[in-house]
Amino acid sequence: MTLPIRNSRIRLSQGQLFWREVGQGTVLVFLHGSWNDSSQWLPLVERLSQTYHCLVPDLLGFGESERPELHYSVELQVECLAEYLESLKLRQVYLIGHSLGGWIASSYALRFPDQVKGLILLAPEGVQLEGKGDRWHWSRWLTGRPPLAYRFLQLLLPFAKVFGWREWVERSLQLRQKLMRSPVACKLLFNRRASEIRAELLPEDKISWLKLPILILQGEQDDAAAIRSHQVFAQAPQAELKVISSFDPDLLQTEAKAIATEIRKFIETA
Repeated sequence: MTLPIRNSRIRLSQGQLFWREVGQGTVLVFLHGSWNDSSQWLPLVERLSQTYHCLVPDLLGFGESERPELHYSVELQVECLAEYLESLKLRQVYLIGHSLGGWIASSYALRFPDQVKGLILLAPEGVQLEGKGDRWHWSRWLTGRPPLAYRFLQLLLPFAKVFGWREWVERSLQLRQKLMRSPVACKLLFNRRASEIRAELLPEDKISWLKLPILILQGEQDDAAAIRSHQVFAQAPQAELKVISSFDPDLLQTEAKAIATEIRKFIETA
């Protein structure tokens, strides 16, 4: 039987936070990815809520949470999460993070190690990869103001088919549309000062400071950036990397059953 999910809101010092909640027992806190909100986790939560107490917030600035006019940073999201858990009097939780949520979860665990029983990460952002170029250069150009790239692509579209560029132009316009739907994610990942972003990235040697159990879930279709990030986190003292078979890069939507199985095994042995 599927348990009913409760929707709640709480006023924090940074703004109002929305979350979904279901189940009882060991507390699992799910932090969604860059281009999603808490609904991303529903297929997985449905499989875990019979056994665990699942809390699934929209990060500040995302989904149904408030989007106040603030200077957004990973540190701000960590402080928001800390105040949220403190307000609910929750201690010793498991943090499950995808993409941007993984960056926030691991940063939180480094800052509040006594509050986290374990980390479960899927394609986490925020790892400082030595020798790697700026993978967000194109995204930054697409979302720049004034929107020169957007205007250029629109002008190019009528002629793109003639030169064989139509697919590339249409894909770029679709990417821009996705990016523009998540302005806070853009700010956190690439639309703020480069020095500020670098200061919040997790260098490889800092990952070794994570002394808690870590489960890293990798899909067979994960991109090169995600795989490299997984390899770095796998160097943590108590980290375990699991590869899940999948023909679809959207692991959470297509392989929720397999992910739930791995999470249960991890928590039982952590």
